[in-house]
Parts: sequence; C-alpha cells; structure tokens
Amino acid sequence: MDYARTITLDLPYDQAVPKVKEAFKEQGFGTLTEIDVAATLREKLGHTMENYVILGSCNPQLAHRALDVEREIGLLLPCNVVVRTAENGQTLVQALDPIVMVSVPERTEMQPIAEEATARIETALDTLRTASPG
Repeated sequence: MDYARTITLDLPYDQAVPKVKEAFKEQGFGTLTEIDVAATLREKLGHTMENYVILGSCNPQLAHRALDVEREIGLLLPCNVVVRTAENGQTLVQALDPIVMVSVPERTEMQPIAEEATARIETALDTLRTASPG
C-alpha cells in the first residue's frame, strides 16, 4: 500500500519548509510540532543524513470528527508532513494519505473525513507545485 502523497519541488530545502507550512495553513492545518530528524540523529547518534523535518500539521476540525468516530484513530491521523532533501538536490514533500484512516481500522465511517482531508492536502500540495519554479 502506498501511504504517501509526494511531490517534488525545485526549491532549496530552507525555502521549501516555510512554504509548506503556509500552504497547509491555508487549508486549515496548523503546525503544532516540528521535528528536525537530521539534527536529532546527528546530536544523539552522530549520524549524518540529508535535511529531513517532520511537521506535525493537524486540522483540528477534521481531527475532532475522526476522534468522535474512533478514539484510537489519533494514531493514524494525517498530521505528519515530511520535508526532505532528495538525492538530486530537489526537495520532497510527503503527506500521509488520509485513506489510511479508513483502510487500516476498516471503518467506512471515516470515508467522508478522509475524503475532505485528501482534498485539503491535495490543494496544499497543488499550491506548492504551482509556486515552485521549474
């Protein structure tokens, strides 16, 4: 199962991260957390890797609706957005595909919520595609 919605941007990582936050904010996703995975691994393990950040970008209205259906769904909410440097120097943006909320717990009640989340995530990603030069 492909569980990510991925786009490639012709933007440097440092320029892409704030644009990703803004595009998702316009779709009702607030950035609640920011985990700099590369810095953490470097500090804790001495491991060097490409730029890699996990943005905890959550839409409160959609999260509330999903949690009302099933409390455990918090484990599968489409809140994580990864921004990372690709091998070719471009920047990858990856968001969890909201259909995971329906397929993993096999809860069809989640379908309308997943569809709305998908539409909002796709709009954010389309905004980034349009804004990216190249």
